[in-house]
Parts: sequence; C-alpha cells; structure tokens
Amino acid sequence: MKIGEATSSDGWTSRMSEMQPPMAVVDDELLREALEELLDGRRISNGMGEALFNHKSLSGLASLADFIKRSRFGDQVFFNDNLHVNTTNICTLACRFCAFRKGVRHSDAYALSVDEFVSRIEPFADSIDEVHAVGGLHPDWTVEHYAQLYSRVKSRFPWIHIKSLTAIEVKHIASRSGLSILETLSILKSAGLDSLPGGGAEILVDSVRDRICRGKERSDEYLAIHSDAHSLGIPTNCTMLFGTVENTSDRITHLDRLRDQQDSTGGFQCFVPYPFLPDKSRLPEAKLASADEIIRVIAVSRIMLDNIPHIKAYRMNIGDSLSSIAINSGADDIDGTVGNEEIMHEAGSTTRLDYSRDELSRLIESAGLVPVKRNSDYSQTEEYVRVSKPQDARLPVLTDV
Repeated sequence: MKIGEATSSDGWTSRMSEMQPPMAVVDDELLREALEELLDGRRISNGMGEALFNHKSLSGLASLADFIKRSRFGDQVFFNDNLHVNTTNICTLACRFCAFRKGVRHSDAYALSVDEFVSRIEPFADSIDEVHAVGGLHPDWTVEHYAQLYSRVKSRFPWIHIKSLTAIEVKHIASRSGLSILETLSILKSAGLDSLPGGGAEILVDSVRDRICRGKERSDEYLAIHSDAHSLGIPTNCTMLFGTVENTSDRITHLDRLRDQQDSTGGFQCFVPYPFLPDKSRLPEAKLASADEIIRVIAVSRIMLDNIPHIKAYRMNIGDSLSSIAINSGADDIDGTVGNEEIMHEAGSTTRLDYSRDELSRLIESAGLVPVKRNSDYSQTEEYVRVSKPQDARLPVLTDV
C-alpha cells in the first residue's frame, strides 16, 4: 500500500478479504460473526456493537479492530505538525465536566486579542502547518472578531491550516451576530477557516447532555452544524467524551448517529474519542473509564464506524502508554506535536506538550508501526524518517562461558 493511501469505503473490505484474519478473531464466535458482517458488506448493528462493548476478550476485540485498521492503512500511523492555541477561557456556559471555563471576573480569565493570538503562533510558525484553535463562548465576540483573526493568520502565515471552532462556538457566534449557521460558516471560510475540530459532541443523547452540559447545543444541532459545514466544503472531525454518566447503549447510539450523518454528508475525516479527566472538574458521579475501557472504546469505534476513515488516539488526553496500545487496537492517528494545550491539562492531563517529530515517530515505531507525517486533511502524506535512530537500550545477552 502506498504511503497515506486510504482505501475507499467500498475498497477496504475487499482488501480485508485477501488478508489472513487473526486467530483471536477466527476462534471467537462473536468476533468472527462481526468480521463476516463487514466482509459481506453489511453494517455492524447497534445490538452487535453493544455485545462487542461487553465482550469478555479485550485482546480479541483489539485484534479485530487492528485487522480492520490494517486493511485500510497497513502499518501506517499518522501525525502532523500542529499547535494548539486557545482563544479564551471566558465562557457564558458552565458545563459540569469542564475545568477550563472561567467567568469574566475570574482572576485567571483571559481573552486573546488578534495580535496576541498571532504572537502565540509566531515562535512555531516555521515548523507547523496547522493551528488548532478553540475556546469558550465569549459574551462580546461576533463573527467579525473571528473573521479578522483568521484573515490575519492567513495573511501572516498562509501555509498554516486553521482548524477552529466547536459546534457550540459556531452556534454562539451566529447568535451573537444575528446570522444563520450557514451564513456564519461561509463568512469564516472566506476569512480563512479551513476545518472544524469536531469538539463538543460529548454524547449525542440529550438525556446525557442535560446532566453534563445543559445549555449546550442539542445533539441534533451538533450534527446539523457539521452538516452545514460539510455542505460548504469544510471538512470536520467528530468526537466523543466518555466516562461521565453515559451507559454502553448511549455510546452505541452516539456512534450510530455519527455514521448516519457521514452517510448523508460525508465530511467527517476522523473520529476522536477521549475519556473524561476528573481531577479539577465538578462531576462527582462520573463513571470514570479504566485503561481497558479506553482501548475498548477505540476498538469498537473502529469496528462500527465503517464510513469514517480515521480513528485518533488522542495522546494529549490518554497519554503515551495508552496511545502506543491504541495504535495496535484500531487507531491510526496520534494527533501531532501540539506545542501548547490548556483544556485537557486543566482537567488533569499530564502528557508532555513539547514532543518533536522524532519523539512522536519513536513512539509509533516502538509499537512496531510506521510513522507517517500528514497534513491536516490527509491529502499529503510521507513516511517520516527520524534524523537519528540511536539503538534502543537492550539487556545484554548472556552466552555460554
């Protein structure tokens, strides 16, 4: 398979039919049945998806997900040169799970001016090709502020892809500006917005949203905003926050709604599941996800989301160790160099922010896989070769004496 080549939705199953499935799948009735469903061109049902979530063999589940991933991308795992810049932590909402949000009068509240935002990019500009920018719902900012921001970034750094705004930010900006969602996105696209990162999906079940983020967009609105973006040629990612108060059925409903939306508009590039991090937030009843459960979510996501090309192991959230397992359990992307990040780290993440390309590459290689540097929309990819590859430290081998 060529570097970066993703088989089409009607091609990866053909490739998979020519591959030898793992014994852990062949010898397991449920996993074998799921594989046969996919090979026959049928979609994994919600009922089977729930059974997979509850399946006793995590290793077998991971083997099936990895088999599917390899039918699409072989041994490739993607990363990019990106920088996260949060625009503001001031937010008119107060979601119960969020440790990032601050009120206007809070001593730690901030709102970057356009000049300040550009200055955050400047030190990294020559080594990145994407800026990932999300933030709170600022009470005063309208579409003009964001259009000026994106226009300035594109003028100063024309090679940088702007991935920005969650669905609720788009809704808030449209409301503050007296515009429709389509009008808002059209203005922002003209100003330089290239894609949406997909954040804020949480769980696409309104009874769950009412408990953890009352006041945010409803689940139908999240999907409609992304549908409008897709209609304008703006690609997006999609996400899932799990380990709060949802159950397995809610997670399956979430995945099913995403793939139904993808059937309709086709603009989702990557699915990014990440667990709730509890250290500084306000959701004491959260049913926190274990390490095994995180891998299970990633694996089931790869098995069920037959029409979304990429699954991301979000290293900023789950850390290096779990990411190295996840990329052998269905995930094919580990995000990028990042440089700066506040939302996950305010919630309790301790993952390093200063990884170089070589360090990301080494993480991927340590899992027996091939690092591939990509651009934001996966249209340009190349195998990444580290500048230097020192020999890994190994225990000495004793010989007969």
